[in-house]
Amino acid sequence: MGRVGAGGAARAVAPLLLLLLLLARPPPAAAGDSKKSEAGLVSEHFSQAPQKLSFYSWYGSTRLFHFRVPPDTVLLRWLLHVSQSGPSCTDVEITVHFRYGAPPVINPLGTSFPDNTLSQASFHIRALLSTMLLGNTSVNISHPAPGDWFVVAHLPPSSQKIEVKGSVPTCAYFFQPDMLAMRVVEVSILEPDVPLPQTLLSHASYLKIFVPDYTQELRLDLQGCVSSVSPGCPVRLTVGASTLPRNFQKVLSCTGLTPSCYLLLSSPPWSRWLQVTVENLAGPHVSVVFNVEAAFTVCRPWSVTFHRLMQNNPNQSQDTSMGRLSQSPAHWELGRSGGVGSAPSCLLNYPVMREDTDVVSVHFQPLNGAFVMVHANIPSVMRLRLDTGMDSGGSLVISLRANQTEITNGTSVAACLNAGSPFLSFNTSLKCTTAFFQGHSMFLSASSHMANLIIPYPETDNWYLSLQLVCPESSEECEQAVARVETILYLVPCLNDCGPYGQCLLLRRYGYLYAGCSCKAGWRGWSCTDNSTAQTVAQQRAAALLLTLSNLMFLAPIAVSLHRSFLVEASVYFYTMFFSTPGEAVLCILSYDTLQYCDFLGSGASTWVTILCMARLKTILKQVLFVLGTLVIAMSLQMDRRGIWNLMGPCLFAFVIMASMWMYRCGHRRQCYPTSWQRWVFYLLPGISMASVGIAIYTSMMTSENYYYTHSIWHMLLAGSAAFLLPPPEEPAEPWACLHKFPCHYQICRNDRDELYTVT
Repeated sequence: MGRVGAGGAARAVAPLLLLLLLLARPPPAAAGDSKKSEAGLVSEHFSQAPQKLSFYSWYGSTRLFHFRVPPDTVLLRWLLHVSQSGPSCTDVEITVHFRYGAPPVINPLGTSFPDNTLSQASFHIRALLSTMLLGNTSVNISHPAPGDWFVVAHLPPSSQKIEVKGSVPTCAYFFQPDMLAMRVVEVSILEPDVPLPQTLLSHASYLKIFVPDYTQELRLDLQGCVSSVSPGCPVRLTVGASTLPRNFQKVLSCTGLTPSCYLLLSSPPWSRWLQVTVENLAGPHVSVVFNVEAAFTVCRPWSVTFHRLMQNNPNQSQDTSMGRLSQSPAHWELGRSGGVGSAPSCLLNYPVMREDTDVVSVHFQPLNGAFVMVHANIPSVMRLRLDTGMDSGGSLVISLRANQTEITNGTSVAACLNAGSPFLSFNTSLKCTTAFFQGHSMFLSASSHMANLIIPYPETDNWYLSLQLVCPESSEECEQAVARVETILYLVPCLNDCGPYGQCLLLRRYGYLYAGCSCKAGWRGWSCTDNSTAQTVAQQRAAALLLTLSNLMFLAPIAVSLHRSFLVEASVYFYTMFFSTPGEAVLCILSYDTLQYCDFLGSGASTWVTILCMARLKTILKQVLFVLGTLVIAMSLQMDRRGIWNLMGPCLFAFVIMASMWMYRCGHRRQCYPTSWQRWVFYLLPGISMASVGIAIYTSMMTSENYYYTHSIWHMLLAGSAAFLLPPPEEPAEPWACLHKFPCHYQICRNDRDELYTVT
């Protein structure tokens, strides 16, 4: 399994160090001398570009790396590299998760999963930044399973503080895993029922055997085992490959005095090469001679096809025709695929159609309809093909439903979901355990006629759903009973689309796609179903109402602007008030992203026009600067919406213009500007104070929990400061004079021109 260690090499020589570390303890290849063994090993190095780590808040804040382990790999090593950049870096803890076949399912926040969701702890390591910087932290796995492997890294859970980018010094942490695989090229092929002679010295022997479909059992025999020194058979047989987070390798130690021993595997993985490693336990320079033989127990599946069902009863519906099928398997169509000779039947095969509906969205439909006939003497099996490599980024949903009238007298329907091969031993056990996989069980009974199972991020493989009727002891009626089970099988990116308090987002790492839920309103969890910290409906309404009503404070600067004939400024304030409406309110006028952009643009433009208005520039110059400044702010927000200098830069430029104009007037008039002390005391100082408090709240006090309150206060302070800072008109004018320029009634015009001549 995994082993964590540390080295002290520099990052520049990491690939060379990795190769030397592996060659220092090379796993032996085929039998023979050391030179032959070393020649039978090749190394392959893989690396990916480093990614910037983030503090964990949801699955999208993790950094995912996708590797493919080549076949016949005997040793896998990851070197984990971390670097930092910035003046304020702390010794944070970095967590790295590993999983075979699919992205790891993690839960750093300790939240609850939806009901009937399978969740198991992932294999992970934790290390401080200082430790990982001192040396190369490594993870070793012996005999890893070939195929997809995933590595996920993240920082500790975030503090929920909303920091404006650029307001405080930050630190960037970068993570990069390197993978080196040691692969054996001398592998012996073990054929069924053909003894394979082997001679072991100090190195192991590597074998592999192909397991065909419909294999019920696999028996591995060691025969004629003789040691050159010690009696008995000092041999250890390891079958299968290592996977994470669980390892289901089978180990057989033949240390007894008998010259033979065997290993029996029930339901080995179908259509796959099975790795076998044979090791010498007698020590160096001791030879062991033996024969290895593999034997399969296979069966012929009874295939229920759509055409056969239509031939049996073409005038009836599918459900009715199924109900009239003979209860004896002897009358059904025999599918000979996978059968050998006159092998007995071990399963009833229901062909399943795979329908791809969207990205990471698949619907599985049995060809005979949604119902499956379940018997007591033979399991009914459906194969769900999730082996494309692009299906492991969603959630597999299995829903079973049975008619209560068909499950009586203590009978029940047992179902097992397994990857690689189906579970077929319902008559002896209900643990759903195959040779190398622990299946997931479901039960239907008279008291519970529905069962659901949700598997987030299912492994890339063929999955099998097995169902069989379980009868109580000494029940002859149950032996002849048949139950119809309705199956609903599908793969979705997010369960229930993350519910009403979440958003399903499609994430990408190069060409690999996977999905995650981003929650809101205090909801948490894998599918946004954990309400331990959720806001009540009343709190959500109060928060939305508070954010909405706080925007009404902009009516004050709008009224002041109209009163003093500042039409452009009034238009900008109205724009800000309108688009500051919370995007998560009940009535959404636009998408949240559009509202957020317009909110930021309105806030920046409001500050820009207010400061320029205080500068008292000439009308034409002021209008030109209004337009140019707004365009620059829009461009900067498009580049980086949350950067503080994208808004502060134009505002500081406007402040420089205002200060220059005020200094010019002070020098020209030989007195302080503005000249009135009432203007300073009752307008400028309150406006500057409100703006300063608002900036302090916006940059340092906002968190996810108090966002609704602090942002509402920010709205009110911004609007209040604009109302106080707007200057009076430079030339005395009648209040609301701008409104008189748009008359809505008839007027009698008077001719005030002097007569230049008189007509007589």
